[in-house]
Amino acid sequence: MRLDKFLKVSRLIKRRTVANEACDAEKVSVNGKPARASYDVKVGDEIEINMGKSPLKIRVLKVVEVVGKDGASDLYEVV
Repeated sequence: MRLDKFLKVSRLIKRRTVANEACDAEKVSVNGKPARASYDVKVGDEIEINMGKSPLKIRVLKVVEVVGKDGASDLYEVV
């Protein structure tokens, strides 16, 4: 799954266009390297989002195409 779609599905970023813009501005990194929106997210990847006051670092636990509001937080764990 693309990085921008994962960020939207997991509800870390509300809209895919915002996720895409964040990747273009190098505010999102995967495993310590700036990542493009087209990056293929895999289980075990560590994603860091530097938007707002404090950066958010998460580890990917599951990658699914569709998930409900309640199950969104099950896709990752905060590191």
